[in-house]
Amino acid sequence: MATDGNKHPSSDPAVYLEYESKWAALPTDEEGWLQRARDVAAVLAQDAAERDKANKSPRAEVALLKHSGLTKILGPKQYGGGDQPWSVAFKAIREVAKGDGSIGMILGYHLLWSRTANVVGSPEQADRLQQLIISNNYFVGGAVNPRDSDLTITLGDAGFTFNGAKHFNTGGVVSDLTVLEGAVAGRPEEHIFAVVPTVQPGIVFAHNWDNIGLRLTESGSVSINDVSAPWADALGWDPELKKPDPAVLGINYGSLLLPTIQNVFVNFYLGIAQGALDTAAKYTVANTRAWPYGGDNKEKATDEFYILSTYGNFLAHLRAAEALVDRAGLEADKLYSQYSDAHQNRASLTARERGEYAEWVASAKVVTTDTGLRVAAGVFEVAGSRATASKAGLDRFWRDLRTHTLHDPVAYKNRELGRFLLLDEVPEPTWYT
Repeated sequence: MATDGNKHPSSDPAVYLEYESKWAALPTDEEGWLQRARDVAAVLAQDAAERDKANKSPRAEVALLKHSGLTKILGPKQYGGGDQPWSVAFKAIREVAKGDGSIGMILGYHLLWSRTANVVGSPEQADRLQQLIISNNYFVGGAVNPRDSDLTITLGDAGFTFNGAKHFNTGGVVSDLTVLEGAVAGRPEEHIFAVVPTVQPGIVFAHNWDNIGLRLTESGSVSINDVSAPWADALGWDPELKKPDPAVLGINYGSLLLPTIQNVFVNFYLGIAQGALDTAAKYTVANTRAWPYGGDNKEKATDEFYILSTYGNFLAHLRAAEALVDRAGLEADKLYSQYSDAHQNRASLTARERGEYAEWVASAKVVTTDTGLRVAAGVFEVAGSRATASKAGLDRFWRDLRTHTLHDPVAYKNRELGRFLLLDEVPEPTWYT
């Protein structure tokens, strides 16, 4: 086992080597991609509880994602990608999260970061980065935690340099490329995104992710020391003028990155909750005993009225959540299709259109947070006391959901939706909207 110089040894990618050839051919349609995601989830679910306890850096799991091709689901066909819309990618994230919330999460972050240039970059930058990422099947992490101080960017003739630190990054330790973002020194209103190689002396990970949930996401802190990039890699900037390009930045399209990452969250929340329900249901059928002191005694737990009623209620609410989440995914498709990943007609996207998309995502986030937490905690009431045993692993679903649903307070999404309904206001773009 490799240790990578940290206290959490890395899982060995060789354990999933058989899937490199088994999954060598990429799926060609939506159902094929979703079946591939289900196959990945089935592999991960076999030992998800044990891997959660081990808290190892997920190098093996990233290798599995690469073998599956899911890392390339959004990429253009000309470079070996799946050429699927965001709605299909969201569903794939959801399916993987059913088996392992951590791996569903880092897949979602990778897909978002791998498309950064398509939203905030120029056409040339987007094409160049897609070729780099997809043809090499690179995994992309990001050190872009807005709650911390911005990374400081100093400008030079040949390029620009990042310095600073982030308390949280996701998947960076196991990534090939890392998205950095910072503010220009002395000009805090000017920001630059860039994608840089992860393995370099200036990117130093603390290996300190040891939280109650999402334990295989490598979401710990990182310091950035004199990490440089050439002007050609300043996403959305004119490399000749060394200034933001108003044709790319400063329009509503560039801010679609924010509701899209919230949409990623929504899908792995839903997947984790669905995974909790599926796992608990199997446990109940196989292990839960009927209660013998209720006055209406049954032979089997699956004959108990309250067990049937509770599971039925959870299923109904998760199905409703899924319908809402799917609608939010279609809203993403509509905007990305209409205003084009090829950077045509982007200036035509209105604040209203962008804001209405954000409110579909906000609605989905409220419902998946509320319903997901209720289901992930409530399944213990119908699975029974023995389901709290460590070997059952049922607690990981609640821990994963509770950990990430604190990312940004859902109360603000409720308020935002209230203003949308009562005052007909769409939200101003922020790092969380």
